[in-house]
Amino acid sequence: MLNYEFPPIGGGASPVTYYLCRELVKLGVEIDVITMNYTGLKKFEKIDGINLYRVPCLRSKKEICHTHEMFSYDISAFFFVLKLMKKNRYDINHTHFIIPCGLVSYLLKKFNGIPYVITSHGSDVPGYNPDRFSLQHKLLKSIWERIVKNANQIITPSNDLKNLILRNINTDNITVIPHGFYFEDFKPRKKQRKILLVSRLFKRKGFQYFLEAIKDLDMDYEINIIGDGPYKEELMKKAKEVKPKVNFVGWLDNRSQEYKKFFEESSIFVFPSSQESFGVILQEAMAAECAIITSNITGCPEVVGNTGILVNPKNPGEIREALLMLIENDNLRERLGKKARKRVEEKFSWKEIASRYLNIYKDILE
Repeated sequence: MLNYEFPPIGGGASPVTYYLCRELVKLGVEIDVITMNYTGLKKFEKIDGINLYRVPCLRSKKEICHTHEMFSYDISAFFFVLKLMKKNRYDINHTHFIIPCGLVSYLLKKFNGIPYVITSHGSDVPGYNPDRFSLQHKLLKSIWERIVKNANQIITPSNDLKNLILRNINTDNITVIPHGFYFEDFKPRKKQRKILLVSRLFKRKGFQYFLEAIKDLDMDYEINIIGDGPYKEELMKKAKEVKPKVNFVGWLDNRSQEYKKFFEESSIFVFPSSQESFGVILQEAMAAECAIITSNITGCPEVVGNTGILVNPKNPGEIREALLMLIENDNLRERLGKKARKRVEEKFSWKEIASRYLNIYKDILE
């Protein structure tokens, strides 16, 4: 299993990789994970039956990884896996991200014949995150196409991301499997007058439109933003111009009790992202019985279904209208929260998701 990010570093794909591995181990799969090392972390650990190897790489921050840092992982991971393959016979190489990690998988298949499956997470697809990766995708388009074409299977968490890949390349090896979720980790408790926003702080996440929406509102709600990233300073400047006080909590480990408590106590969760492959963060809010406001495009509607209020992205007016609707209607907030919890329990069991991945492995081997 290859991913340059694995807890405690990285964004949404990091815990997805960990949880999937944990469930696959329960199903009898032996897994070696090769990921990036980071200051203070061990080179090798055995976690929940997973053999976790951290290879030396360039990385300056936990919450974000730059392009040159990603490719330092490719070099380390490729040569490290070659060493491992002298000792172990691997049936499947399961990789997260077409770029950068898929490059390692492509080379390993070419030189050693090991089949590979790739779970795409969004930023590895041209057109998904043009503000950050447009130049890289243009430069790497030909190798990106080769990696996709040579994959035994590409997995996407949403139909929206599958369609984006198909707009870039004509291929028939894509399957949609949503990300699973441990809803038991969140214990709904008595809600407080709190509004929560959580994400890596990029412009495309749309938090600036939320701040615009509440600019002149008088409300007795505590507003908390969890996360860090390159857009944080700009958001903090904008927050000084709004009437309600906005607390920037910073980065929190999503496995910590402090992190979960923010969700469990918050009445309203706002996630106005304009580009999202899936939205694990929405699953967390659903499990905590938050009333959710999110975008009506990309992967977000596929996660929340009819359990949240959907708004057009980059539209402060619609965010404001949805907020006022929830603030003024206690029954609506409670009803949406309970529906969201029920949906996450019924649709996103990690045990079931891992079984679907295992079936794909078996099909490839057969």
